[in-house]
Amino acid sequence: MSQPDVVYSCGSCGYPLNLTSSNRTSNIGSEYQKSIKKGIICFLSIDLSRFTQVDEINCFPIWGYRPKTKLLCRQCESVIGYGYGASAVLCGFDPSSSSSVCQKYMIKLRALQPSEP
Repeated sequence: MSQPDVVYSCGSCGYPLNLTSSNRTSNIGSEYQKSIKKGIICFLSIDLSRFTQVDEINCFPIWGYRPKTKLLCRQCESVIGYGYGASAVLCGFDPSSSSSVCQKYMIKLRALQPSEP
């Protein structure tokens, strides 16, 4: 018998974020365990219409730049996590675009609460 998907909403206001456990990474290796200990889970895809996105580019002289997008709850603007990708306009913010450029979405566990599917 398989486990049903867990659907997550914002931990602050309860806004449905349309994040499901089936969209999380399935890698259960040591990197996954390290991220769980840090309070972060990684999603393969998210519903970008549920988030307000803020582009950030951090410059590191040794490593170059690391573009990332801060993901905020669309309703209460609490920080939910970050999207990391390869372009300056990270997550394909055009709502008409069906695919995003981000390779991974790191979501804070404490920013989520399970909700009814």
